[in-house]
Amino acid sequence: MTLVRWTNHPVLNEMLSRNYEDSPQRCYSKPSANVREKEDAFSIELAVPGLSKNDFNIDLDKNLLTISAGIEKKDEDNNYNRMEFDYSNFCRSFSLPETINTDNIKAVYKNGILKVNLPKKEEAIPKPARTIEIS
Repeated sequence: MTLVRWTNHPVLNEMLSRNYEDSPQRCYSKPSANVREKEDAFSIELAVPGLSKNDFNIDLDKNLLTISAGIEKKDEDNNYNRMEFDYSNFCRSFSLPETINTDNIKAVYKNGILKVNLPKKEEAIPKPARTIEIS
């Protein structure tokens, strides 16, 4: 195995040290999402640690569910030697199928995970097999 010495590359350093807060085009992160389907509902889970439930906006327009967060920077102390993580704004959109009961969508934020429950309409839930008697 050959070890390669890291050299100080000016373009890479500039990209890593760029402060996106000051630029006109803001850098938006995209949190990881899990989508799960159960018999009676879909669920969406977003990994967004370090926020409070008041930081989120969840909007539904027709069949487009949009989850976003607008975070204001609270720490004005910029005396970091290196800063690799930061809380930033994000926006995720999900196209919902027609089978979702949009009146009963619920969301819960706990332990850094935002869970959105999307119940299915009654007619979309599969019915068990049955035997029909002949009269």
